[in-house]
Amino acid sequence: MFKFFFNYLVVVVVIFALSCSNRNNRPVIKFSGDSSSIIIKNIDEASLLQVKNTYNAGGDTLNLISVSIKPGESDSLQDELELAGKVKILGDSLIFNPDQPFVKGKDYLVQSYIGVKFATIGNLITSSAKHNLQPQKQTLRR
Repeated sequence: MFKFFFNYLVVVVVIFALSCSNRNNRPVIKFSGDSSSIIIKNIDEASLLQVKNTYNAGGDTLNLISVSIKPGESDSLQDELELAGKVKILGDSLIFNPDQPFVKGKDYLVQSYIGVKFATIGNLITSSAKHNLQPQKQTLRR
């Protein structure tokens, strides 16, 4: 009886630990208040340190964030055009300022690998881990 109870207790503790450690703490991607830039907030400390090290080393900061214009239904051009811009770090946030201002009424696809994990313990247990990293994607409408 104690063996059954102990096994049951271990399973409950493991499930509880996995559910608590697998919280949705992904970075938040949104427009600034005046829609002139894109801000990535809620970056965990380890990822923020990696971003700062890459930025300070003069590395290719374009790999931190990718912003593309999504084609509209009536657009004859069906390719996503990547926007050029500058990236800077302000406190615990990453800010993308485009070279050309955002156009009102357009959709922008933002992709970032900041804070993306290859696999969590829950993914490994359920065999749902992917073979490669998937970027966090967010579509923003100006």
